[in-house]
Amino acid sequence: MDISQAKIRVEELTKTLEYHNNLYYNQDAPEISDFEYDKMLRELENLEEEFPSLKKADSPTNKVGGSAGEKFSQVVHAVPMESLHDSFSDDELRDFDRKVREVSPDVKYVVEPKFDGLSVSCEYQNGVFVRGSTRGDGVTGEDVTENLMTIKSLPKRIPNAPEYLEVRGEVYMSFQSFEALVKRQEENEEKNIAKNPRNAAAGSLRQKNAKITAERNLDIFVFNIQQARGITINSHVQGLDYLSELGFPTSFYKVCSTVDEVIEEIQRIGDNRGSYDYAIDGAVVKVDDFEQRTLLGSTAKYPKWAEAYKYPPEEKPTKLIDVEINVGRTGVLTPVGIFEPVLLAGTTVSRATLHNKDFIEEKGICVGDTVIIRKAGEIIPEVLSVKQHAENAVPFEFPKLCPSCGSPVTQDDEAAIRCTNTECPAQLMRHLIHFVSRDAMDIDGLGPAVLEQLAEQGLVKTPADLYRLKAEDISSLDRKAEKSANNLISAVEKSKHNELYRLIFALGIRNIGLKAAKLICENFVTIDDIMSAKAEDFEKIEGFGKIMAQSLEDYFSLDGTSDLISQFKELGLDMKPSEQRKKGGAFEGMTFVLTGTLPTMKRSEAGKIIEENGGKTSSSVSKKTTYVLAGEDAGSKLTKAQTLGINIISEQEFLDMLK
Repeated sequence: MDISQAKIRVEELTKTLEYHNNLYYNQDAPEISDFEYDKMLRELENLEEEFPSLKKADSPTNKVGGSAGEKFSQVVHAVPMESLHDSFSDDELRDFDRKVREVSPDVKYVVEPKFDGLSVSCEYQNGVFVRGSTRGDGVTGEDVTENLMTIKSLPKRIPNAPEYLEVRGEVYMSFQSFEALVKRQEENEEKNIAKNPRNAAAGSLRQKNAKITAERNLDIFVFNIQQARGITINSHVQGLDYLSELGFPTSFYKVCSTVDEVIEEIQRIGDNRGSYDYAIDGAVVKVDDFEQRTLLGSTAKYPKWAEAYKYPPEEKPTKLIDVEINVGRTGVLTPVGIFEPVLLAGTTVSRATLHNKDFIEEKGICVGDTVIIRKAGEIIPEVLSVKQHAENAVPFEFPKLCPSCGSPVTQDDEAAIRCTNTECPAQLMRHLIHFVSRDAMDIDGLGPAVLEQLAEQGLVKTPADLYRLKAEDISSLDRKAEKSANNLISAVEKSKHNELYRLIFALGIRNIGLKAAKLICENFVTIDDIMSAKAEDFEKIEGFGKIMAQSLEDYFSLDGTSDLISQFKELGLDMKPSEQRKKGGAFEGMTFVLTGTLPTMKRSEAGKIIEENGGKTSSSVSKKTTYVLAGEDAGSKLTKAQTLGINIISEQEFLDMLK
């Protein structure tokens, strides 16, 4: 690779790493596994070493963690909370050992598990816990004292304590607590279900309301003394034993004299990953003696006396028992694999999507096969390959008839297989769930469980039937009291007066999302105007292409659509025109993109203000964007705006513009 090719690759890696770094540390929403991230970081390090002129001061290889957000007050760490250099093979561990022994030939190592949580600092004055903070960027973190106080295993007072003590630990959520949290969220029909224990722990610790943190049942392992006054500690093992004596929760460790012993212990920890009630993503190797650590020193980012070994994502074999076909609200048939349950990355996996017909054919998947599965990004189960075909295996074939209603299925241009029956019961249920959702008709109290009961009893066969319900219909359902029945009917009645764009979105038209529904209603005043429009009329809307326009014409030309709209009119739905964008307002002719968390208002509130004052909002940054309104934890949109030179404003600057 020459320098010009290296420059292109360095820029690609830098942009990708910054994007994923922000998702992981600042938004607690990673899209890839730690292993995949670390591999890219290693590639960037190697390129910067080979071509030093390409390394920039703000390179991801020089950064530690994320940044301190604006939600909490900032804490400057007196002792930097460094990151660790990663190894992925035995050879790399041996290379680390060789470099250490060049300085300290008689070294002893301490091997510990590497926890997958959120790193924190905890400070004690005369034995009293006085402050706790996140790592942040390693130099500046967030003050989360109140939230750390809710962790039962973290001592709030320690006996026989030194004058001052700062310890470092990892806040985590046990698998048991994680499963309980997900169950509660599913029962409450929350939208943002926790994806994995690490994200759940990080998000819980950074809650503004400490009561929510307390409900999450977080835990902590303390693994290091950052600084102390009034005691003398000479080695890591001495420090760990001292922390344990003071009552801090510490984990297991092993002292090793050779690199072979280190590798053996790392292997043992990895083999036992499934037996722990918490997530680990590797093992940590540390020089035990503090004097030797001082001699070895640190780089700008890593201590030279420690190394983290990262385990690859767990891949395990299991048997494919069956393939279940789910029918979505637009009629798409999605195959879901049913497996013999297997413990993977801390949770039991028995189901995973097989995506579509092409995926199954490409992998050659047959029922009864032994397949290899893993969790993509350590979150979503996925099938990697077929390890062994079952005897006399026959490749799985999609059904010719819909498993829900028995109607013929067809394959469209998108390679999706769909049920041809618009009144298919499975489509109906998913369509009803979408119809009543918050961004659609927003009918509070009509969750999936209630809708299923209504459908089973034949009370609801189309969305229009929701507006024919009576209180006695609801109260006859299981566990529905008269008061809740009346409340639900009130919510249904209230939804009759929603703006037209909500109904357009609620109809579930293919390729038409909430933003598109709003744009349609800004360009067409009434439902009749929309129904009589042709594809070429819809194409005139800024941002609309041929596919979206044709989807609209096709949908509104159906006899069933005309009948449904007529029923809505008869049942009293206002279908009132959306408020037209104000002409001549403060934001006339301007296009805003909103990203991140704003200090005092929701993005939806800011968007409404923009539209009320003549402006437009967009979901993507382009050269046509006038301003990017950015809050805390702004991600890739902010990065793109900076690249394009778009004006970036804060909430306060936005409000000042209104004046």
